[in-house]
Formats: sequence, structure tokens, C-alpha cells
Amino acid sequence: MLEALGLCKSYGSRTVVSDLSLSVRAGEIVGLLGPNGAGKSTTVAMLCGLVAADRGQVFVGEGASRQPLTETSNEAKRRIGVVPQELSIYENLGAAANLELFGALYGLSGALLKERVEAALTLVGLADRAKDKPSTFSGGMKRRLNIAAALVHDPDILILDEPTVGVDPQSRNAIFDNLEHLRGRGKALLYTTHYMEEAERLCDRIVIVDHGKVVASDTLAGIERLLPATQSLEIEVDGPVDLQALAALPGIDKPTQEGAMLRAGVADLARDTPALLTALAASGRRVTRVASARANLEDVFLSLTGRQLRD
Repeated sequence: MLEALGLCKSYGSRTVVSDLSLSVRAGEIVGLLGPNGAGKSTTVAMLCGLVAADRGQVFVGEGASRQPLTETSNEAKRRIGVVPQELSIYENLGAAANLELFGALYGLSGALLKERVEAALTLVGLADRAKDKPSTFSGGMKRRLNIAAALVHDPDILILDEPTVGVDPQSRNAIFDNLEHLRGRGKALLYTTHYMEEAERLCDRIVIVDHGKVVASDTLAGIERLLPATQSLEIEVDGPVDLQALAALPGIDKPTQEGAMLRAGVADLARDTPALLTALAASGRRVTRVASARANLEDVFLSLTGRQLRD
């Protein structure tokens, strides 16, 4: 339903997006993840037709309805709804009036506009606040109204740029329910977030970008398999250990130590843990606690994009 092929974008001598390709099918949520400065915002702007790519192309639709997206292709743009990171609503217009305005910008009027406004407000749980101004709403309610504004023209594709920033857990879960409902209706959703647990819960596929390039694209299970160690160990020891010697053990990946806490990845928990514990005992270190956990999306994300700060 949405496909980007070989997108490139530079500003002066700085390359922001380089040969980036991704796709979103109908009835699918795709997560777009990346550290600050990775090129996500520029990619989203190109996918919406707000910024022209230097090279590459974006297509909207499937089969006979597939068409290229450009800055002037209004018909293709009408098939996309965008939920920006910054709230894009009018605080002093009622909730329904906000949606009527956005719907009118898409050419809706009369009974159809009223029907779409009521349906969008009902979906996001704001039907009983239709006449109230967003200035009286909580942060979570404003976020939900922002989603309704992107839905009022009934787009095939919904692009959401960090839609849960600053909302409480109840509103976040309400938003998740809305998005899962839209997926069930066959909408194609592209979802950007810095919260790994959101991507793990919502997304059918995940695309990780860094330095303007796709560094991973797969299902959650496929992404997690990119780590050489699928399990991690946390071991409390009574002194410093020889990390180089531990790293040489079969199945042990990137051991680190902070104070008394030793951390290491292990390829096979049952097979590799005994050798690690034996090595610690042989070196005279006493183990006071052992805990294990499965590698998760955040582990893969940090492995692919690094741990240094991105400001």
C-alpha cells in the first residue's frame, strides 16, 4: 500500500537519507526505528510528499491503483493520513469543529463529513466531548484527537510520528487499541517511536535506520535473531574478572563489568552458562547472584546503532 524505493536526500554536503527502501502492506503495522539524527523525520516527510527526494520514488496503493507520490500529486496524498509528533489541532475550536475543518480541507462536506467526524471521534473515545475545546483536554485526549484528525478523510495509509509522547499509560493503551482496530480494517500503518516496547507490542515488521540507511528490516523474531547471543546473563561477583578470558569461551558474547555486576550474552543458556561459572570459580571469584533474560528489541537496536548518545 506504501512503498519507498531508493530514497536519497542531502542538504548541502550532508547526506540525511541514503538509498532507503521500505514497504507497508494493507492490514500491517510497520515500525520505523532509529536514534536521533538517523534520518527518520526526513524519511517521513518524503513518504508524505512534503519533501521531494533527490533520488528514488514513493508509491501509494496496490495493483491497478498504484500511483507515484510527488509534492504535487494531491490524489495520492489524499490516501495518506499523518499524525505528526507535534500536536496539530486548534485549541480553541471544539473537537468536532477541528475535525470538520480538516475534513473540509480534504473536500468533505454535508452528511458525509458529519458521518466521518462522528466515526473518528467514536473510534478515539471522544464522542462525548465533541463540543469541548482541546484547551480543556488532557495530553492523552489531545493526542487521540490528533489521530482522529488524520483519520477523518478515511485514508488507506496512516503515518504516525511518535504519537504517544507524553501521554499516560491509559491513553497509550487506548491509542494502541485504536491502531490495532485500524489494522484489522485493512489500513496500512507506519509507526515511528523511541519506545522499544511499543514496537514489540504493535508492529508486524520493524525497520531500523541509522545514518540514513536501513540497517535491519524483518519481523520482531527475525530482528532478534540478528544478535549472536539470544540470552543474557547478569552475575554478581566479589571482584574484578578477566573479561578477555571470558570472551574467549565458546558461546560467550561481549562480557562487561560494572562494579560487582558482570553481564554477558550467551548463545545457549543451558550449554554455555556452566562453563562461564566454572571459569569464574577457577579464577577465585565468588558468585553471589545469577539472573538470565532473553535478548529483546532494545538489545538488537543498541547492537546495530551503538550506545553513544545522539543529541
